[in-house]
Amino acid sequence: MPQELQLVAFQLAQEVYGVDIAQVQEIIRMQPITKVPGAPDFVEGVINLRGRVIPVIDLRKRFRLPKGEETKSTRIIVVDVPPHTVGMIVDSVDEVLRLSEDKIEPPSPLIASIDTEYIKGVGKLEGKLLILLDLAKVLTKEEKYALEDLKGTLEKA
Repeated sequence: MPQELQLVAFQLAQEVYGVDIAQVQEIIRMQPITKVPGAPDFVEGVINLRGRVIPVIDLRKRFRLPKGEETKSTRIIVVDVPPHTVGMIVDSVDEVLRLSEDKIEPPSPLIASIDTEYIKGVGKLEGKLLILLDLAKVLTKEEKYALEDLKGTLEKA
């Protein structure tokens, strides 16, 4: 019998994405983000979340999507991207849903490239597709090192 995954579904540039709920710490409203000089392009800055400094990345920039407008639906999903806790800016969070593993297909070889290795699969929902992200691969090794350097710089300040 196929297992069910529990996912947080969110919108980004007219597409629906999903991440494993076990990696989601919390979902918060947009808040002021402190810019950090010298941060990688996709890092919007940092936020103070109950005394913890969390880097915030813009998934639109990371995925090379067109810039979107911030709305009252815009959210920051705070996730574990080992070894970091990172905030991801998304257009909106839709729902928490369950998806049977037999409704998930691997990414097509036509779209599988070095830039899309963070796609774990494509889930089939009623009338729409859900792109499943592998958070461990959303950031490259170099980008994780850059976040580590950023964190070290902020802790010294």
